[in-house]
Amino acid sequence: MSQHMDNIPSTPGKFKSDKYHYIHRFRSHSSLAKLILWSLFFFSVICFFFLLSPTSPTSPPADRSRRVLANYTWGGPEWEKKVRQSARVRSDHGHTVLVTGGAGFVGSHVSAALKRRGDGVIGLDNFNNYYDPELKRHRRDLLERAGVFVVEGDINDSELLRKLFDVVAFTHVMHLAAQAGVRYAMQNPKSYVNSNIAGLVNLLEVCKSADPQPAIVWASSSSVYGLNSKVPFSEKDRTDRPASLYAATKKAGEAIAHTYNHIYGLSITGLRFFTVYGPWGRPDMAYFFFTRDILTGKPITIFEGPDHGSVARDFTYIDDIVKGCLASLDTAKKSTGTGGKKKGAAQFRIFNLGNTSPVDVSKLVSILEKLLKVKAKRRVLPMPRNGDVQYTHANISLAQRELGYKPTTDLESGLKKFVRWYITYQSKSKKKSSW
Repeated sequence: MSQHMDNIPSTPGKFKSDKYHYIHRFRSHSSLAKLILWSLFFFSVICFFFLLSPTSPTSPPADRSRRVLANYTWGGPEWEKKVRQSARVRSDHGHTVLVTGGAGFVGSHVSAALKRRGDGVIGLDNFNNYYDPELKRHRRDLLERAGVFVVEGDINDSELLRKLFDVVAFTHVMHLAAQAGVRYAMQNPKSYVNSNIAGLVNLLEVCKSADPQPAIVWASSSSVYGLNSKVPFSEKDRTDRPASLYAATKKAGEAIAHTYNHIYGLSITGLRFFTVYGPWGRPDMAYFFFTRDILTGKPITIFEGPDHGSVARDFTYIDDIVKGCLASLDTAKKSTGTGGKKKGAAQFRIFNLGNTSPVDVSKLVSILEKLLKVKAKRRVLPMPRNGDVQYTHANISLAQRELGYKPTTDLESGLKKFVRWYITYQSKSKKKSSW
């Protein structure tokens, strides 16, 4: 994958830290009560949606070792052989990692970085159509050339997850599968509950019953800070005022993760990503569709806050996020349970992974104009009430101290790499479509 992803520099080796302690403790009876209320509420939401959802029909497979769920087929000797080969560790003290959302933006980069340094990696992705699945399949193709097998399946398929754990004794799970996007939640709210809550619970259920239990690192979101006006955002700040359903599902995920940590002894680390961008990114992100629309001469909409206030984001380059993900894996302590039974207190952590340098969206457009050598057709409108927030800014002091996390890529440098990839990728896509 390295020569095909030429815009992705090699990721350094494992991070080590001698400090391990909780950063997200509940210090009072009132906060514990809030956690219980959050968990009970969202578990009831999950049950409600499960009752409404029809079960997926399955057809009896010819090979009893193979299974079919919806459009996914898995199992059988050849499939198991691919899984074992991809999960083989090729470095001393390497990890064996299941990466959910493996064909996604962050997931594909993390999988490639793990494989480069010798870890065993299995990807899992359902290739849904939230955005063009072809982009995900192209990422998968590059990963498979690098020796990473991406299983096509869903995190809500308990039987598939149990089968993967039967075939491979995963030491770690990097859970990056999720329904992303703030605005799409207004169109398809059920998909957020299905992926971000029900899917997370299903994965945690399988992990808590595994023997040995894996350590889990998963993607929360900076969106959990919601209407918080104190900046920069710290892990100690309140996160009980979400501005979108997406944010609410991620907040619920943090509460649910703490519950499984407390009851079953799962080692869990949550990562709050701040506006990740870069090559092979998501087409629903502003930097991506701004680039597309500027090049095609279409007008772009830039939102502004009250009293013509600027809208800014803490844009974080993908390579910096990958370093934070790998550092979280490397510093994760082992889970303490066995077969669903807790044997001692387990590690629970939450970190911000951002760039600490918020940039106005109008400035982002100016950088793209410079790199593309095309003037954008700007249209400035008031920010709608669709779940977006006006400003994000990460305090990363905790991640710096515990993970050695230090972002190094400024926005212009990162966008230069993205634009180079975008133009190359679009050129290749046009050539293929003309065949």
